[in-house]
Amino acid sequence: MRLKYWAAGLAMTGGAITMAMVPTGRAKSEPAAPGPAEAALWMAGPVAFPEQLDAVAFDTALAVPSRDFDTLSLAFPTEAQALPIAGNPPLRAVPQPIIWSREIASGETLDALLTQAGLAKADRVEAALALGVEYDLRRLRPGYGVTVTTAPSGILRSVLLDVEDGMRIEAIFGGQPEIRVVTPEPETATLVREVQITSSLFAALDEARIPERFAVDLAQILAGTLDFRRDLSGGETLQILWREARLDDEIIGQPEITFAALDLGMGRYEIVWPEDGTGSATIYLDGEVVRVFAQPVAGSRLSSVFGRRKHPIYGNVRMHTGVDFAAPRGTPVRATAPGRIAFTGRRGGYGRVVEIAHGTETMTRYAHLSAVPDGLAKGQRVSAGDMIGQVGATGTATGPNLHYEVRVDGRPTDPLSNGRLAEAIEHETQDGASLKQLIEARARLKDALSSDFASSIRERL
Repeated sequence: MRLKYWAAGLAMTGGAITMAMVPTGRAKSEPAAPGPAEAALWMAGPVAFPEQLDAVAFDTALAVPSRDFDTLSLAFPTEAQALPIAGNPPLRAVPQPIIWSREIASGETLDALLTQAGLAKADRVEAALALGVEYDLRRLRPGYGVTVTTAPSGILRSVLLDVEDGMRIEAIFGGQPEIRVVTPEPETATLVREVQITSSLFAALDEARIPERFAVDLAQILAGTLDFRRDLSGGETLQILWREARLDDEIIGQPEITFAALDLGMGRYEIVWPEDGTGSATIYLDGEVVRVFAQPVAGSRLSSVFGRRKHPIYGNVRMHTGVDFAAPRGTPVRATAPGRIAFTGRRGGYGRVVEIAHGTETMTRYAHLSAVPDGLAKGQRVSAGDMIGQVGATGTATGPNLHYEVRVDGRPTDPLSNGRLAEAIEHETQDGASLKQLIEARARLKDALSSDFASSIRERL
């Protein structure tokens, strides 16, 4: 800008010089005459420069005069100083990394996905080894995410796994591999609902936006005590208090019931779950303890019931001597009743098993286990809720699950309706502690219902 203004000033000055020239090469120096006639003949005198023009030095790098031309009384904006310097190379765009991302589909392996991402075999092996340090890659499931970042040249930069409950495992390469594990801390939300049962328990839960799996939990726990199809005729009131782990409004893991009350009119059943995660529950009828139930796998899904069925592997119809609980590999398996370890080891198609004797007639069997705790041995006493193994797929199994059996006098019985096992548990119940537990659960339900009612009022307003 300074150059432009300086050039403009020079041109104007040159014009003035040209106008001042006369044929003889001499310029008049007299002032302009006051009269109109004389004014028409007036010529400007010569312009006085601070120095000769041919003495002005130019800076070829900047392409502007190196001298200060402010003496010409011309305006030079300061923005001119921000002009790009002639001869400098232009700025080049930084190459961006290439990011490839996909969810794992059923039947896919991590190696197959990394191959699709274009990684060479050596990079795939290195990525699997690095990620395997922090996460058992056999636990990868459909829906988990895989993100691969490479340089434009194809050099591997990182591999990221998005797995269960918001956990992220990232392997970063370039020199020594670095592993980062991010385990978010979800918030626990407590929810409560009160519903009227009109047609079925499943329909009532669905209409009230209550997890339908709670119907299975309630049926399983109350089996042998209450028959929903026979004892529910419509008009019963069900109250459920449960908690959910949430991360950015997404539910993490399975919701867990903490209290449920079913009013039949002629009696009121109440179920209290402890907050220790053991899955055991105490059942009350009109305030009196009926039985204690300890679920073998907390938060699991009942995948197969007791009775005759088509075998999933052999294809023929056989008697299924227990019930199956589908759960991820490694999920804790807990004793459903107090007793003594009768056997731990392998039994053919059952795979790795643990058997617990409850008195002289009743025995529970836990099969397809992937592992048992160190030190668990025959003769050791266990309590309801004690961890006695982990879910696996050993023996004849199509996937990770717990096969759970109850045998009385050596004969298999339905674990969901067996009274002998309930009797084995009841003697451990202490009336004072159980009554306190029920009172506290009722208070939590009342507070939650009041809070939920107030929230509904505010939403309507």
